[in-house]
Amino acid sequence: MSAPHYPAGTVRALLPTAHVSGATRTALQQRLDAPADYAPQFLAPETFALLEAVAACLFPQPDRPERPIPLAPSVDQRLLEGRADGWRYDALPPDREAYRLGLGGIQETAQALFLNDFPTLDTQQRHHVMEAVAGGTPPGAIWQTLDAARFFEEMLAELTEIYYAHPLAQEEIGYVGMADLPAWTKIGLNEKDDREVTMGE
Repeated sequence: MSAPHYPAGTVRALLPTAHVSGATRTALQQRLDAPADYAPQFLAPETFALLEAVAACLFPQPDRPERPIPLAPSVDQRLLEGRADGWRYDALPPDREAYRLGLGGIQETAQALFLNDFPTLDTQQRHHVMEAVAGGTPPGAIWQTLDAARFFEEMLAELTEIYYAHPLAQEEIGYVGMADLPAWTKIGLNEKDDREVTMGE
């Protein structure tokens, strides 16, 4: 079987080249090869399924119905390992507790608004729940002790980072900044190195 061909200037075309360091290549390839059947290690299965539904609502991937970029596994792994970015809003508890409460709050809001669990809601209902949480005044007892808007902001930021750290998402926006060896030489306005492509090409 011949090796797959990827368009010039895409992340997958650049990965095997000398433009990408070994460490970067390994990290990006691991994201491409992530198994589709991830089993949660920290979150309970039903809570993990809820996080997957929330991620699918915030980052719909209609072009990848069979194999969307996985977002929830990275959150679960980070919480398992106790990793954090070194700061948090004083209105929020530590990340593990924030996710436990926040996801529970989303479930409460779904029940309050639609009398159903969040993963069973249709797309419009899910959006309504997320808008209520983002707005900072969703129904639900948990939100009386947890700042809904801050939790939503932090969760959205983390899911965004995970999404755009994936090679397929980087290809969507024409990002090839990881291919930085030996160096970028054309850094003036409208200049492009040979390994870059113009969006839409």
